[in-house]
Amino acid sequence: MTKKKLLSVFTIAATYIGTVVGAGFASGQEVLQFFGYFGLPGMLGLVLTTVLLAFFGYLILDLGRRLNADSHLPLVRYAGGKWVGTAIDWVITLFLFGGLVTMGAGAGAIFTEQLGLPFFWGSLAMIVISLVTVLTGIAGVVTSISFVVPLLLAAVFGVAIYTITTDFGTLASTLRVYANPGKAPVPFWPLTALLYASYNLVLSVAILAPLGSMSDARKLKIGAILGGIGLGVGATAINLSILTHIGRATNFEIPMIYVAGTISPLARIGYIIVLLAEIYTTAVSSLYGFVARLARQGTSKYRLITIGAGVMAFGLAQFGFSKLVGTLFPAVGFAGLLLLGSLVYGFIKDKKVEPAREARESVLARQPAPAMAFEVAEELAGEEKEGGGKKHE
Repeated sequence: MTKKKLLSVFTIAATYIGTVVGAGFASGQEVLQFFGYFGLPGMLGLVLTTVLLAFFGYLILDLGRRLNADSHLPLVRYAGGKWVGTAIDWVITLFLFGGLVTMGAGAGAIFTEQLGLPFFWGSLAMIVISLVTVLTGIAGVVTSISFVVPLLLAAVFGVAIYTITTDFGTLASTLRVYANPGKAPVPFWPLTALLYASYNLVLSVAILAPLGSMSDARKLKIGAILGGIGLGVGATAINLSILTHIGRATNFEIPMIYVAGTISPLARIGYIIVLLAEIYTTAVSSLYGFVARLARQGTSKYRLITIGAGVMAFGLAQFGFSKLVGTLFPAVGFAGLLLLGSLVYGFIKDKKVEPAREARESVLARQPAPAMAFEVAEELAGEEKEGGGKKHE
């Protein structure tokens, strides 16, 4: 029972943020494509995304707590039922592996474009470090992510604040006149904002579901809200930084490193280090979620699948970062809409069941002890009827 009290609000929020931020987020590429190309309306999209991330993050955490989930499977089966839940499960599992592949490719791209080192070594180093972390289990995953997140946000906000305050006139002018929605994945900002929240939730549900069983309801709610706000504010900071240099930043695969480089060479190197750390957090959460779905932690099967997934991801990562981001992320977003719909259904279903459960517990609590034989028989008969009713639902 003490397991549920281990995690603080800060750890929950930091882990949520850490599972979402990665190569796409910290590089600025996904923020540019999903929000930056819309100009000023993209800022409204960021507000919508922040609300969605906080709300659905809480739904996942709370259902994980109620179901005492050790992976995302119990959650999606409860929310979506046997058939829809199974479909969502396989979508999540496959895309978690795809997330690991993309992070390996992201590390390789940084080694090649920013450090002048072979792509091979970047992807290999990231996959190996992720393997070592995941082999330690969920405790190692949560610890590594929560440790890295404050550094990540400090770097993002540092670059953003300096960029915005030193060239606010350019930013204001860009927000007034710039818009190029044709370059966005979907040229309609509300749908793009929904897709952005959707695919990030797909990639984070594997960590958030078991995380929900490690704390109480109040801490989970506050942690989800703070995590959603942190992600929204961080994405907004990145978006404003890129828009300030929109004329040049869009020419780079990793626009935020270009923005950091306009401050100083030291800032550029610092941001490269932070970006690699962010890639690491997403690679670790993706690999753990994938393996935890297929094997129980601590078993030989768990270790074998972890190593096998790492080897396969390393090979597939050689296809390149930009190609993987351009094809995988939008596909995950559309597939994730099924997850969001199921979560809403599960939330509504749980709210309908909860009053009946509380009323039954209240009646049982008032029963005299010891109960009479006919009272026990009536209770058992009532439970059988309720059980039969649930089977027909």
